[in-house]
Amino acid sequence: MPTERLNQSGVSTLGEREKALLVHVDLPGSHAEEELSEFHHLVTSSGALVVGELLAKRHSPDPATYIGSGKVEELRALVESTEADLVLFNHPLSPGQERNLERAVNVQVLDRTGLILDIFALRARTHEGRLQVELAQLQHRLSRLVKGRAGLDGQKGGIGMRGPGEMQLETDRRLIRQRISALEKSLAKVRRQRAQGRRARERAETPLISIVGYTNAGKSTLFNRLTEAEVYVADQLFATLDPTLRRVRVAGVGPAILADTVGFIRHLPHRLVESFRSTLEETLGASLLLHVTDAAADDRQDNIASVEEVLTEIGADELPVLHVYNKADLLAEPVRIDRDEAGKPWRVWVSAITGEGIELLYAAIAERIAEGWVDRWVRIPVTAGRLRAQLHEAGEVLAEQAEDDGSLLARIRVNKVHFAHLLRSEGLTEEDVAVPAAVAAAATASYNPSNL
Repeated sequence: MPTERLNQSGVSTLGEREKALLVHVDLPGSHAEEELSEFHHLVTSSGALVVGELLAKRHSPDPATYIGSGKVEELRALVESTEADLVLFNHPLSPGQERNLERAVNVQVLDRTGLILDIFALRARTHEGRLQVELAQLQHRLSRLVKGRAGLDGQKGGIGMRGPGEMQLETDRRLIRQRISALEKSLAKVRRQRAQGRRARERAETPLISIVGYTNAGKSTLFNRLTEAEVYVADQLFATLDPTLRRVRVAGVGPAILADTVGFIRHLPHRLVESFRSTLEETLGASLLLHVTDAAADDRQDNIASVEEVLTEIGADELPVLHVYNKADLLAEPVRIDRDEAGKPWRVWVSAITGEGIELLYAAIAERIAEGWVDRWVRIPVTAGRLRAQLHEAGEVLAEQAEDDGSLLARIRVNKVHFAHLLRSEGLTEEDVAVPAAVAAAATASYNPSNL
């Protein structure tokens, strides 16, 4: 059995530049070329050095070894000739399959889930992110704990048959379960804190715009372009793992919160989706999802389908979506807004790296969010100076015009619900701030954006 490298939580992690052999099985209904390319990208993102690969084609996985006895012998020979440190499978393996394979090739074997967990462990930076990764790793490890005790498998339970092997296994299981329980409690506290933050945003009616998409589609580059932030960007899968929120101002809408979330991937392990539910819950409260797609990717439709699958799993499939086709510069595609049959923007072609199309994207965002917003002239009484300040802060005051009696005509665009709340807080009604149609028309005619 190989010696596992353990982190502080007792969870196996890959060492940098470990020599890895890759195994990929082409099964019916799979997209072998695209999946193998993504697998290579996953492995290089983990820091391992690819020294060889074994490809196989089967109608169904072998129950004992996934690849069958003949391929196992071929894999053993490859391990010896390449002096590989570990074998990585581009498929989920059962604990028994992992155990059988490790006995046969005498090096560590990791499946796709284990590899992705390791990459997540490398990328997590915040306290919450580390808690989520550790929880997913321990849950994965718990189901495979016996593989590290292969020499003690003969120990059985029962009176007179309890041996040190079972005691050690039970001790390990108990310690891991205790740690899992502690992590779940910590994450529950984080969820409560996040919920408080969401309620505060909801009270202020600040729109939340959540960026989702396939990993490496350019989400963080777009986030940086929209917010002038400095989120880490690299040509890696899951380059940014922890969610980042920034306040932005959208012309015609006002203040909004932009959230950059973890990237999705084909066959994203369900355990990861569960562990990162508190992070993904930010998506559930979004006023608008920006679904970023690498427009230049050959398999972009499959990538879109993978993202939509995860959105459905977390219950976000009914939220309004604006598709952002990124990397238009690689296709020589003109930046533009594509509209649906109702005339609403549903897709924007941009290049986050060059900045082309960003103004169009802002315009499309404003149009989609503004569907629930007031766009009108109002008269703000001289006694309601605080209302003017709040409108400036909460929405967008497009124009202002002082009246002879000291009141103020203002062209506003603000969330309907929040506008009603602001009026109530000042003891005003819609009638108190209403402007006759003729006055509004005259104000519009004299409106000059350059005066703002």
